[in-house]
This record gives sequence, C-alpha cells and structure tokens, in this order.
Amino acid sequence: MAISKNKREEAKTETEVEQLQDYELVLVVSSEAGEEALETALKNVSQFITGKGGVISEEERWGKRKLAYPIKRNLEGNYALTRCKMKPTWTKELDASLNISEHVLRHLLLKVGG
Repeated sequence: MAISKNKREEAKTETEVEQLQDYELVLVVSSEAGEEALETALKNVSQFITGKGGVISEEERWGKRKLAYPIKRNLEGNYALTRCKMKPTWTKELDASLNISEHVLRHLLLKVGG
C-alpha cells in the first residue's frame, strides 16, 4: 500500500505543476514614491506568488519612463516586468491586491502561451 500511496502523491504533484500557467506582469509604480516603492511592490508580488507555490522565473527593471498621460498626477513611473508561473485561480486575488496598492499606478497581467 505504501507504494501506491507514493505513486498517488507523485501523480498529484505532477498535476499541480501542470496546472501552473505562464504569466507576465508589468507594473508601473509611482516615481514620486521612490525606488523603495518599486522594491516593496516587487517583493510583495514575489511573496504572493511563491507563498502559494508559484515560481518567479525572471524580473526585469525597465527603469523610470515618461507616462503617455498623467496618472494620479504622476508624469513618470518606474516600470518592471515579472515572468512567473502560477495557478489561474490566483490571478483575481493578485489583481485585487495590486489595485489597492497605494504606489502601483497601473499593472497588466497577461497569460503567456496556450
């Protein structure tokens, strides 16, 4: 019986990994809040994803750029891209937490591939 239980656990782990989808998240953080706000936002996103069993594959910082139009009286924003794997059910929760974040001006979460 122990062998079949281990096989079931392995199969369960494999299906859980298969359920993880590839996503790209672009954040625009207020430049007035400083570099610390960007660090905090990226740290919170990373903790959210890894805390639920997801994986961060890459983080790119694009730096400060001029916005096409003022957002919350900001003319510039710090941009960052995060590539990750997570379950599709977590996207709404991540979206909600980014919406209430004080320093995140805009964000875009895209499913990559299939």
